[in-house]
Amino acid sequence: MVIKKFLDKMGFNKNPEESEEVELEHQPDAGNPIHIRIENLGGMGDVERVSKFVKDGNVLFLKLKELQRRDIGEFQNALQKMKRVCGQYKWDMVALEEGYLIVTPEFAKIARN
Repeated sequence: MVIKKFLDKMGFNKNPEESEEVELEHQPDAGNPIHIRIENLGGMGDVERVSKFVKDGNVLFLKLKELQRRDIGEFQNALQKMKRVCGQYKWDMVALEEGYLIVTPEFAKIARN
């Protein structure tokens, strides 16, 4: 009952005959383009290098498999450092099963389903 009243207030339970159509003009974004970069994470030293790309507004796909196969300890340390940097700057980060890590700047969020 409470949810129905809330939805009615918000206008979600309107009849299709009562709804209005709104046309929006498409306005291209005149701002800077967003670049997507694919980089290798080769160790702890690369965390600073790839962080610079995200600070510049790029979305990163980091290849992790090579480092993971070569040295699991350095892989874990580099991943922990990357997590701390992402938390510090409010970036979003997600690991994929295929051996990639996606890192996005603060203005771009990753939808998780």
